[in-house]
Amino acid sequence: MEFLTRFAKDYVRHASALMKQSQEMVARGLNPAKTLTPDNSFVMDVTSSLTAAFREAVIDPSKVMQDNSQLAFRYWQLTQNVALNLLRQPVDPVIAPERSDHRFDDEAWTRNPLYYAIAQMYLINSEYLEKLTDDLDGLTDDNRRQLNFMMRQFISALAPTNFFITNPEAVRKCRETWGLSVVKGLENFYRDIMRSRQLLNVSMTDDQAFEVGTNIATTPGDVVYENRLFQLIQYQPTTEKVHQTPLLIVPPFINKYYILDLTPENSLVRWLVSQGHTVFIMSWVNPDESYRETTFEDYVQEGVLDAMGAVEAATGERELNTIGYCVGGTLLATALAHLKKTGDNRVKSSTFFATLLDFEDPGEIGVYLNSATVKALENYIEKIGYYDGRFIALSFSSLKENSLIWSYFVNNYLKGEPPLPFDLLYWNSDSTNLPAAMYKYYLREMYVNNKLREPNALTIADTPIDLSSIDTPAMFISAQQDHIALWKSTYAGYQLFSGEKRFLLGQSGHIAGIVNPPEPGKYGYYMNDTEADTPENWFDGTSHHEGSWWPNWQDWVSKFQGKEVEARIPGDQELDVIESAPGRYVKKRIF
Repeated sequence: MEFLTRFAKDYVRHASALMKQSQEMVARGLNPAKTLTPDNSFVMDVTSSLTAAFREAVIDPSKVMQDNSQLAFRYWQLTQNVALNLLRQPVDPVIAPERSDHRFDDEAWTRNPLYYAIAQMYLINSEYLEKLTDDLDGLTDDNRRQLNFMMRQFISALAPTNFFITNPEAVRKCRETWGLSVVKGLENFYRDIMRSRQLLNVSMTDDQAFEVGTNIATTPGDVVYENRLFQLIQYQPTTEKVHQTPLLIVPPFINKYYILDLTPENSLVRWLVSQGHTVFIMSWVNPDESYRETTFEDYVQEGVLDAMGAVEAATGERELNTIGYCVGGTLLATALAHLKKTGDNRVKSSTFFATLLDFEDPGEIGVYLNSATVKALENYIEKIGYYDGRFIALSFSSLKENSLIWSYFVNNYLKGEPPLPFDLLYWNSDSTNLPAAMYKYYLREMYVNNKLREPNALTIADTPIDLSSIDTPAMFISAQQDHIALWKSTYAGYQLFSGEKRFLLGQSGHIAGIVNPPEPGKYGYYMNDTEADTPENWFDGTSHHEGSWWPNWQDWVSKFQGKEVEARIPGDQELDVIESAPGRYVKKRIF
């Protein structure tokens, strides 16, 4: 009786919330977007790839016929297996999912004849479609990459696990909760609809479980400088003595800086402070339409160069060490080339985390960055004055659609489960907008035209940019499974520099390969101090090391950190404390 009472209360509570959300949706209206979204532009641009694929299939139908024969054979095998399954005979799958594919882990996919047949048909058809696109000859690299990407999105979207009736876990959950899971799923769906703009933004984590400055981004520090583009945080020392040379971190302006300060256990910032560094980090503004005319050059001059000047004012030290992460590294390298041209040698060392400088192969994100799509993107952001950060997040999530989109779709909507609290996913969903002028320049000059690698092809602050002129000691740290900044592409950027340099390859991906603290010893890294002509040849000469690369970097940077001096307290030099870390800028969210 107590269970029924509690269940009834839960049902009424969630049903009432669902009804309220439905009324709010109707009151607000869900009119289709009148502006062209980036994703619409991509759909419009796939026609050339489809046309090329059809042409190749007509010209040489032999491989298509072979693929069709293989498909027929697979279905003949499946027919036999289903018959045996109906007789409760053990059968091996005609085709097994990949080890990393956990969509079909539930035992119903093998024990229940209907679900067994559905799963096998899906996997057989998926194999057929993938092989069909791979076997088409005569496609350009762009057409092939776009066609493969589009086919994979189509296959992933039509997985039986994404539909209630053909998902045994969702059906079982509905039966066990007497339908309450369906009500909760609709409530989750409507909540996401209400917070989305133009496209459904599926929640990945419980946004209410985290607060910046309370349980993430908690390393003690103070904002000591700010302008319209960034706040500069100086962290409190935890050692009696610190290294003479301060350290400036330039994070990406896509997402927030606190990926490097998520929790105390995973915080690179906290670890750097414990090593005796006087650490400064830039916290970029989350721009709106008023930043429409802000340029890439502004991000270099009013961003990186102003931050360097502020570090000098805060410490009294002209020289400094620097770290750039992802596009922050692209900014840093541009600033270094500018400083080199002007004869400014204040930077003693530079470190680049997962940084692209040569954009010839940007990876799968290139499907969104061909000339036609970029033109549509430019038209879109010109209308509103900025690029909505949630579109960027969705674009990157689509590169790993099953783990970053569909798994949450199933969990939240079909099973009616609340998204679990996860600090990394909270950061991932805390997107930032990008100014129109800056982003248009970055897309076209870096990704499309790839001019940054060409000596003197770009001009910043009246100085031609030549990365090959940079002889500042540099260390490049990339990640082996990085799908955003492919490590072989980052190696091409490393080759552009002159002077002392080192390339290190961490295991795992774009985040975990960088945020890899020493204590857990989770991922290792590869080292080879000899530069090779190709990334493959470099890797062949590497040695593998267990554990985090952080101590290895500390050994390297120790040559540039200077003598020990008294610990510096924020506000004890020319710059006054404006407010406590993490500051105001990082707390502005997109809604």
